[in-house]
Amino acid sequence: MNKTSNYENKRLTIKEWSVQDRPREKYARNGAASLSDAELIAILFRTGNASESAVELAKRLLSSSNNSLNELSEKTLLELSETKGIGQAKAMALLTAFEIGRRIRAEKVEEKPIIKSSLDVVNLMQNKIAYLDHEELWVIYLNQSSRILGVAQINKGGIASTEVDVRIVLQQAVVKKSTQIILCHNHPSGSIRPSKADIQLTEKTRKAANLLDVMLVDHIIIHRERYFSFVEEGML
Repeated sequence: MNKTSNYENKRLTIKEWSVQDRPREKYARNGAASLSDAELIAILFRTGNASESAVELAKRLLSSSNNSLNELSEKTLLELSETKGIGQAKAMALLTAFEIGRRIRAEKVEEKPIIKSSLDVVNLMQNKIAYLDHEELWVIYLNQSSRILGVAQINKGGIASTEVDVRIVLQQAVVKKSTQIILCHNHPSGSIRPSKADIQLTEKTRKAANLLDVMLVDHIIIHRERYFSFVEEGML
C-alpha cells in the first residue's frame, strides 16, 4: 500500500490548517469584519483538499471570478460544482450564503413604513375598514422608532369595552416586542364622534398598556374619507 498516496487523498481538517489559515479562530477573536472574503468562504467550505487549505481554495475560486463576490454569486451550482476542488456540497453551501444575503437585502427594501401622524394611520387602514357595513377593531403595533411591526384585527361586529379582550391586544404587543400601539376602528353609521364605549375602551387599554410599558399612541375612528383622532382632539 502506498502510504504517500493515501496521505495525499486525505482531506485537511480545520485543526490541520496552519495558524494563519484558521479563520474561525480569527472570527472569534476579532469578529467577522476582520476576515477577508476568502476567509469567510473558507469557513463555509470547512475543509480544503489534498493540495490546498480551505483558504487557498477560496482564494483560487475568488480569483476565477475577478475577486468579486458579486460575480461569484452569479455562478450556477453546476459551474461551481465542476470547479476543481469544490464539489456539490461546497458549491451549495456557498450559494446558500449568497441567497441568504439576497433575502436580507430584500427584507430591508421592504421594511415596514413608519407611522408619523394620524393621516399615516388613515392611509394604512382606510381600504381595510373605512367602507365596511360592520365595525372592526384593529391594532397597529409599533417599535420605539414608530416603525410598524404588525397590524392585527382584534374584534369584529362591535367594540364595546366589555366585548374587547384587552389582554389579546397586549399579548400581541408582547409577542411582537412592540413598545407602542394604535387602536383603529370604523363607524359604519357615518358619525366619527367616539361613543361612550369607544372612550371606555381607550382608557381601559391605555391603563393596561402602561403596566407593560407600552404606550397607547392614539385611537382613530374612520368612516369613508373622514376620521377622528383621540390625540388630535385632546382626549388622549
